[in-house]
Amino acid sequence: MNRRELLAGGAQLMAAAALSSRAGAANPGDAPLLRKIPASGEELPLIGLGTSRTFEVGESSAERAPLKEVLEGFFAAGARLIDTSPMYGSAEAVLGELMTPDMHRRAFLATKVWTRGARSGIEQMTHSAQLLQSARLDLIQVHNLLDLDTHLKTLHEWQESGRVRYIGVTHYTVSAHAELARVLAREQLDFVQFNYSPVTRDAEKELLPLAAERGVAVLVNRPFEDGALFQAVRGKPLPAWAAELDAASWGQLALKYIAAHPAVTCIIPATGKLAHLQDNLAAGRGRLPGARQRAAIVQAFAP
Repeated sequence: MNRRELLAGGAQLMAAAALSSRAGAANPGDAPLLRKIPASGEELPLIGLGTSRTFEVGESSAERAPLKEVLEGFFAAGARLIDTSPMYGSAEAVLGELMTPDMHRRAFLATKVWTRGARSGIEQMTHSAQLLQSARLDLIQVHNLLDLDTHLKTLHEWQESGRVRYIGVTHYTVSAHAELARVLAREQLDFVQFNYSPVTRDAEKELLPLAAERGVAVLVNRPFEDGALFQAVRGKPLPAWAAELDAASWGQLALKYIAAHPAVTCIIPATGKLAHLQDNLAAGRGRLPGARQRAAIVQAFAP
C-alpha cells in the first residue's frame, strides 16, 4: 500500500465516520496556520515544500508539468517556503525556471551551501541565486554543517550587506542532533533544520527546547521518514478521533503532530504530486492536537 492508496482509503473511512458537516477534514478555504520567525516576527505558513528528489528532473514537459501544477497549487493555497539545495541535482534550476514572476514575489526561498572553502562557498551560493533567478535569497543554510565556521563567516557578511535575509544550519539524522545543539548554543542563527516525526521524536529532548530558548526558527525535514511512516500504518484504518483534529489522512495526522510543537516554524515535506501537496497543506489548517491527542498519534504510528 502506497501513499495514494492510503489517501484514498483514509478519505473513504472519514466520509463514513464523519462527526460533522466538515467530514473530519480541514476546509480548503480556511486560512493556513502561521508561525513567526523569532528573529524578525515575519510569519510563515506551517507547511512548506521540499524539493529533494522530487524536483530533480530533466527538461521534458512530461517531467516538469506535474511540478508546475504543484507550484501553482502551493501558491494558490497561500503557502510560501520552498527549501532546496545544490545537493539536489537539478532542483534549483527547475524551481527557478518553473516559478512565474508572481510566484517569485510571494515565495520564501531557502537554499543551502554545501562545499568546502570560502571561495567555493561564495561561488556556489552565487550560482544558486542565479539558478533560482533571485537577486536576494531569503534563507541560506550550511548544509549538514559542512565547513561550518567558514561559511557562517561569509553568511554573516552577506546578511549585513543584504544579499541574504536569514541564515541557518541543517542536518537530517538523529546522530547529528548533539552537534546541532552545540552550534545553536554558541552561534547567532535565524534558522535550524533537522528531522522530526511521530516515530523519531529525539528532537523533543534538547533541540526543540533549545531552539525556542535561543529564538531560532525551526524547519522540519523528513516528516514522513522518507515514506517509511506510511508503511508503519499499512492496513490500519485511520482513527475516528482524527476528525477531532480536522485530519482526513495518516499524512495529515503526522504533520499535525509535528506542527503542534510550538517551536516548529515550518515543515517541508517534499512532493512532486499535486494530490500529495494538497493533502500536506490541509494539515496546516484547522485544529492541532493537544498533549493527549499527540500521545494518541504516537501510539497510532507505533509498530
